Amino acid sequence: MGQRQLIAIEMDVLAKNNALAAHNREHFTTADQLVLNLVSSPGSGKTTLLCETLRQLADKRPCAVIEGDQQTSADADRIRATGVPAVQINTGKGCHLDAKMVHDACHQLPANQGGILFIENVGNLVCPASFDLGEKYKVAILSVTEGEEKPLKYPDMFAAAQLMVINKIDLLPYVSFDVARCIENAKRVNPYIQVIQVSATTGEGMDAWLNWLATA
Repeated sequence: MGQRQLIAIEMDVLAKNNALAAHNREHFTTADQLVLNLVSSPGSGKTTLLCETLRQLADKRPCAVIEGDQQTSADADRIRATGVPAVQINTGKGCHLDAKMVHDACHQLPANQGGILFIENVGNLVCPASFDLGEKYKVAILSVTEGEEKPLKYPDMFAAAQLMVINKIDLLPYVSFDVARCIENAKRVNPYIQVIQVSATTGEGMDAWLNWLATA
């Protein structure tokens, strides 16, 4: 298969995905749902952050979760332990969720009128950048154990994100991570990206994150 054929196939895949993403977005808008696509590298702490977020939002706003991983239901099990409904999508060798997966998963979740749907994407900072799921915002989560150059190494993801969450800030005394440089690098890629610093473990910064959710 030639390069032109490969490009044509990729464009067709993206076009079909975008059409279904638009359908998803229309559905979410009708349901008055805030839908967030959480993206990160593996091990960023996004599931821990999500679990703590769900605990703090309990009795305040209805939530649901779509959980993407290549294998196992471990993260979805952690989500369900908070009392929040979750659907696990195992992508096998696939490195991202797509709009059809999200569409099908939504039909397995209870009605969530006026609530928040968190889509925890597969741990990957490359593939998910290209696939619209119908979300309102992409939230890129970066832990302080990963290095402040991540936004420059994976610019497409940080350019597509509306918010960067710097996670695990309780570990800052123990790692060589320059927060100011990380933010500077993210702003070089995306001048409009917002930044919140949190520790899901200690609770530091959680108020800022919850306030962002309340106004998003």
